[in-house]
Amino acid sequence: MFDMFDGSYATDTLFAALSNQSANLETLSNQALSSGIDSYMKQDYKKAAKEFKRAVGLSPYSGYSIQASKYLAMSYQKLDQVDKAIDTYQQAIKLHPDRDELYLDLGNLYFGQQQYVEAEEAYRNAVRIMPSDPNSHFALGQAYLAQKKFDAAETEFTKVSKLIPDSPNGYFGLGQTFSAQGKYTEAISQFDRAISKKRDFYDAYLEMGYAYADAGQMDKARQIKQDLERREPSLAALLSGYMNRASAPKMLFAWATGSFKYYLPPKTTVAALDEYLSNSGASQTFSMIFQFDKEMDRESVENRFNWSISRATGKGMGGDYNYGLSIPTTEVNIAPYPTDVFYDPIKRAATVWFRISQNSTADGTIDPSHIEFKFSGKDVDGNLIDPGYDQYTGFSRVY
Repeated sequence: MFDMFDGSYATDTLFAALSNQSANLETLSNQALSSGIDSYMKQDYKKAAKEFKRAVGLSPYSGYSIQASKYLAMSYQKLDQVDKAIDTYQQAIKLHPDRDELYLDLGNLYFGQQQYVEAEEAYRNAVRIMPSDPNSHFALGQAYLAQKKFDAAETEFTKVSKLIPDSPNGYFGLGQTFSAQGKYTEAISQFDRAISKKRDFYDAYLEMGYAYADAGQMDKARQIKQDLERREPSLAALLSGYMNRASAPKMLFAWATGSFKYYLPPKTTVAALDEYLSNSGASQTFSMIFQFDKEMDRESVENRFNWSISRATGKGMGGDYNYGLSIPTTEVNIAPYPTDVFYDPIKRAATVWFRISQNSTADGTIDPSHIEFKFSGKDVDGNLIDPGYDQYTGFSRVY
């Protein structure tokens, strides 16, 4: 006769009941997940978040929980609730500590918030769980690179290139690492290897263009920009802007705003510049405006000691002060520095004021066309002015 109170029967019955309950909860969890995805696709992120939370709560240890947690974090990101997104991943990791993709997603979230130390820790856990995954090694390398841990970054990117030698990613990361250290030749070589693995890897072209610009090889950077203009115009625009920031500023041209006739030849009488200078010992302030091709650093431009005013020397045939002939005893001197400088950032122009004084005998002479104005400052990006375009005389113009 069957004994309904038999112990094994009770255990089996309880196990079956629990199994059925678990299966039912997983079904409900899946339904909540599907409902949440529908709301997410409709951009109703608040409703989606509620459904994803319900999916996790109904069956926290199931596979549905992992997917729901990811969608929940994404919903919080859409709602600009990054802290809740981070907390969602952290809670999911407590439930599923062996899932490397959760650590990877958490690391990506931290990285996007520029929390590189936290990102590194998350990526290291992803690598620990799945050491053969190149994506985790690449992400960890990027976290190291962001913290300027160049040796560690190089190690991770080298691992990527060994794990997937036919992929461009490892070489791309190595190129970034070398470029960040100013090793532009090595960087360009690695970017070239990355491109050889994937010809349409346009980010590698962009980074190579950056490296050429940083190395001062603007012609090669310009070639890459022209190539990107045909294939990826948005990246070409980025490179163009970077090249502009990386290039040395130039003085384009200059002109006088008053009566300083910078084009007059040697032995011009000082009085010819201004009638007031007909008087013995008189002084008069003049000004010149210098146009730059880039936005300059205002403090640098307005520092009058970054400017010098002198007699031109050694600039080719006819470029010397007084054409290289002996200087008359009547010749007057100009102070070596301006009296004042004003920079207009809108026009990218500097107005330089300087004084000229008559001698005691009121017969002073000067060579206006060979007065040399030189600037030795920098632009807003910290680039020193191009030494080939930092001087001006009325005779030679900009040189």
